Amino acid sequence: MGDLVFLDRQSHASLRVNTANANGRHFVQLVASEFPQAACEFPILFTKHPETGGFYPGAVMGLAAGENLCANDGALPGYRPADLVRQGFYLVEERIALDPDDPVFSGNGQPLFDERGEPTHTLRAVQQAMHQLSHGLRETEAVVGRLVEHRLLEPIDISLDFDDGSHLRLDGLYSISLDALHALDDAAALALFRHGDLQIAYLQSASVRHIKTLAHRRNERLFAAS
Repeated sequence: MGDLVFLDRQSHASLRVNTANANGRHFVQLVASEFPQAACEFPILFTKHPETGGFYPGAVMGLAAGENLCANDGALPGYRPADLVRQGFYLVEERIALDPDDPVFSGNGQPLFDERGEPTHTLRAVQQAMHQLSHGLRETEAVVGRLVEHRLLEPIDISLDFDDGSHLRLDGLYSISLDALHALDDAAALALFRHGDLQIAYLQSASVRHIKTLAHRRNERLFAAS
């Protein structure tokens, strides 16, 4: 990351952002409020932060590092997670800053300001995404904390074979155990329900079916490249 500068309508009047920035992102962090939309399109799984060891959820978009099976030339046809929308932008002292060296600002893209200097739809989407993330990260940490407290996260075994003879095994990913969830006593289950965690659990569990879709897309790409 380069040096950050505060967003300014005069200094950045001609700045454009490339919204087709999903290529190379195989796992995109999510916050809990994104689960209803993201679960319709992507597998949602948990992984551990390499530095803190804490769990966090994300949308699986590819089966290998640097591979996105959901994007078409970097653009997502459906839901675009907030972490992708805000790429290149940061919140510093309650103000929006940006990294001018981020690839999202290179080449053609969408303007941030119109000819009158007013925020465009693209910039408003960035502002909304940053608001969603700034509030949602704390909420999501609390959700994950309750899942961990009740020992509801378990490693998921994903082992895939492809038509070209290649094999992939995904390690370091976790899913919510419905067996453990259904074994909770009534008081614990009610508390999770009151927090909205049961909806999160069932959305995440149902989203795992999209792994088969990703495997099918990867097979198609391998066939097309052969």
